[in-house]
Amino acid sequence: MKTRMPILCLALLFTRLTLLPERPFAQVLSNTPRLFAPGVVSGAADDMSPAFTPDGKTVFFGRGNTSGSMILISYLVNGKWSPAVIAPFSGQWSDLEPAVAPDGSFLVFASNRPTDGNTKPIDGNYDGRAFPAMGGNLWRVNRQGTGWGEPQRLPDTINVDTGTFSPSIASDGSIYFMRPTKSDGRFALYRSQYRDGAYAAAVPIGVGDETTEDVDPTVAPDESFIVYSSNHPGRRDQKRLLIAFRESGKWGTPIDMGDEVNEKGSNIEARLGPDHMTVYFSTNTVPPTTFPRSREQAQRSLDEMQVWADGRENIWYVSLKPWLDKQHG
Repeated sequence: MKTRMPILCLALLFTRLTLLPERPFAQVLSNTPRLFAPGVVSGAADDMSPAFTPDGKTVFFGRGNTSGSMILISYLVNGKWSPAVIAPFSGQWSDLEPAVAPDGSFLVFASNRPTDGNTKPIDGNYDGRAFPAMGGNLWRVNRQGTGWGEPQRLPDTINVDTGTFSPSIASDGSIYFMRPTKSDGRFALYRSQYRDGAYAAAVPIGVGDETTEDVDPTVAPDESFIVYSSNHPGRRDQKRLLIAFRESGKWGTPIDMGDEVNEKGSNIEARLGPDHMTVYFSTNTVPPTTFPRSREQAQRSLDEMQVWADGRENIWYVSLKPWLDKQHG
């Protein structure tokens, strides 16, 4: 059983947290990613996929560990993010990867919840192997006044298997997502056109090639650009963020976002911020340590590792302005 932390220790920890800058270590380059809401959103578990309402005052995100995930909500109050609470439509099953429609009228997320009214979560089959109770289908929940309705599973034109994850929603309601290819079980990116109240059969969007595994798309509302993660040949242990622009009705050559953004390891779960010019993503990076260090530096490292710098996934953000300016310049 966990014991309660003494009130004085809690107060000291809170004081230190409020003093921690969003940028946890010195920047050398001009567009280094910044940590999002340390100790509130980015914490000691795996925190991923922040989805903002259009006004930027509410964020939904997934928090989990190896046993499952849930969708949480935090509110921006007086310039600070409030302690996160479980979303009213989440908690019973393993729910993850929320995406809010550009107009805020509905939200889509992935879940292992059963599709046939049974009480057993769905199993997954992707990356060439089985994942008991870790399957994924996409579900939609509509905004109802100040609350949310009941989640409804999206049709089989999207959910053709139990490896359907990571939705992103365009302004016309079309949905981008990832699912395993039939050939080898690796993931590729798909799009389902929304028209006349129905979702058309999903088709590959045409980025990457047969040698890459492409995951976690986030698309601009007007579908002018897309950010996603990719494994490249010869670099199978590292997912890197790429950006591609739509040119003459087709996606152009993907652009690697560089080592300043892509830490070694996993750079995943990209989501656009409410300004559509900032990308949020998750990585398990921790601040580098240089020895010897002062006692104050050691205390700072201790504060950070107790809150977020523990090797789990945390949410970072970076401006897309350099790539957008170059594209439109």
